[in-house]
Amino acid sequence: MDRRHFLKSSALLAAAPAIPGFAHAQSVAAVAPWSDGKTWNSYEITTRVELKPDGDMRVWIPMPLSLDTDWYKGLNSSWTGNATTMRVLHDPKYNSSLFYAEWSKPVDSPYVALTSNFSTRDRSVDLSKPRSFEPTDALTLERYLEATQLMPINGLVRTTAKQATRSARTDVEKVRALYEWIVQNTHRDPKTRGCGLGDVRAMFESNNFGGKCGDLNAAFVALCRSVGIPARDVYGIRVDSSKWGYRSLGTASAATSATITGAQHCRAEVYLKTHGWVPMDPADVRKVMLEEPPGNLPLGNEKVELVHAKLFGAWEMNWMPMNYAHDVKLPNGKGAPIPFMMYPNAETAAGRKDSLDPASFKYVITSRKLA
Repeated sequence: MDRRHFLKSSALLAAAPAIPGFAHAQSVAAVAPWSDGKTWNSYEITTRVELKPDGDMRVWIPMPLSLDTDWYKGLNSSWTGNATTMRVLHDPKYNSSLFYAEWSKPVDSPYVALTSNFSTRDRSVDLSKPRSFEPTDALTLERYLEATQLMPINGLVRTTAKQATRSARTDVEKVRALYEWIVQNTHRDPKTRGCGLGDVRAMFESNNFGGKCGDLNAAFVALCRSVGIPARDVYGIRVDSSKWGYRSLGTASAATSATITGAQHCRAEVYLKTHGWVPMDPADVRKVMLEEPPGNLPLGNEKVELVHAKLFGAWEMNWMPMNYAHDVKLPNGKGAPIPFMMYPNAETAAGRKDSLDPASFKYVITSRKLA
């Protein structure tokens, strides 16, 4: 697809009516909510990392979100291991935390295990009317209007966002138009490693809008920021099966004691002056389309339209949020900054390990639902 055709298509989508079935799905979700949003659930998440001895070694493990909200509360964290140094480090820019371990003396079987407990409940924001909320300070909001190394907010990104929102009058309408743009113009690529890199620049320059949650939701965040709406990626991991009835939106089994090593998932939030921070997840709409049985479901399918409507303003909280951080420089690390912090990372004398290959440095993440 050439650039002229791409921009023309974007303009047509912005002016097009809602896709078939979407209005119906909204009405279904409105009268039959999938959760009362009152029930709190608590989980224990343990990440265990094992290394082969190789000179000085360092490990970084993402921790649960540092900030308590009306839908999430951190409880406590503890750790065991034989590292020389083990401690929690804090990033003031994004107010996020990570666990750091370092071996400066040789041991036979280097290991560390981090255990964190948290409580959460489902989120849902009614966008049909304003709500009361605790405002976020202006300095923080400015941070979530900035470009990052892989997320430009000018050029093709801004041109696309302007085209997609040209008929929108309010911020809610603009966000809705951009959410629809992602749902209708991207696709989930099963060949993408992990959750993707979130390389929005490459996506727009190549006109290839395939990827996974780290790519598609990053594109949504970039589009929102480019038209002056604060937005952020929220990096985390699924910890339980989905009570919404979607196999693709949860872990393989209920988290009585489940291995969730590959269950990382990136979501998105936007800040609206009338509503505060609002949950979004257009990437999971594309995941349902690709993976929900029998697979390759089209827009307009009832399963797709129910979640299409629901994820514009709601999250099912079978998921642990970790942080909002981009361009993360690992403290004391020798390698380049990483795009985001959602996986354990490690460095040895041989260099940085591949976080998307747990066999290259063994790590296992488990989830247990607490009474």
